[in-house]
Amino acid sequence: MAAGSAVIACGFQLLLIPLGLLSGGVSGVAMVIGYITDWNIGWLYFALNIPILIWGLKVLGRRFIYYSLVSVACTSVFMQLIPVSSVTDEPLLAAAFGGVLVGTGTAVMLRYGGSSGGFDIVASIISRYRDLPVGILIFILNAAVVVSLIFYNQDWDAALYSMLSIFVTGRVIDAVHTPHRKVTAFIVTNETDELASRLLQIPRGVTIVKTRGAFTRTEKDMLMTVTTRYELAELRRLIRELDPKAFVNVVETVDVIGEFRGRRNR
Repeated sequence: MAAGSAVIACGFQLLLIPLGLLSGGVSGVAMVIGYITDWNIGWLYFALNIPILIWGLKVLGRRFIYYSLVSVACTSVFMQLIPVSSVTDEPLLAAAFGGVLVGTGTAVMLRYGGSSGGFDIVASIISRYRDLPVGILIFILNAAVVVSLIFYNQDWDAALYSMLSIFVTGRVIDAVHTPHRKVTAFIVTNETDELASRLLQIPRGVTIVKTRGAFTRTEKDMLMTVTTRYELAELRRLIRELDPKAFVNVVETVDVIGEFRGRRNR
């Protein structure tokens, strides 16, 4: 989380902020407010994330939010330690490479079970409870942030470069982590009951299929479950904890029709 935060802070302080450009999500909101008021963008970024992290704590659980809080706090601190200093005067280079750094740092966080806060938390909550086009929702939110920059400085060039930065960030996250917001995991395990029970607590629907190995002729159970890319790191950790020898195949899921999350007993 700390390493990813340092990379993101470099992208902000050395490339995007010196040229008045925006990143996506809550960091973009913090940048717009900072440009208008001249307040410290790093602390704005931290303050704006606090209510979202509290919301996520009630829905997503302590581990994911703890890592996200660490990453947000580290990013804010690194933004105080790294001075705002432009490494290039070319907006195109700043937008492209700023997006690469922010995307790389965010992808590292997602891969190890955390996030950079902000819209990542919102997307995780929404994708857990509703099968909605989260990518479109985040695009709309980011577009609103960019439009606010246009109203502030009437600079279409800065807005377009900011959109490029946001696009590059998304593409890097897709390349490093996974391009699909939903994935299907097929888990061949000897710990069927315990693993299924833990998955149902998320809540996630689980299908149990009887299987038999072609070579060993040994019968086992295979669990099939659909999860989100925000929860993939937690799924890996859960499987390693309960059955380190389990065989797991994770495949991309284009669409889900029907009930996405498991129903809790009431």
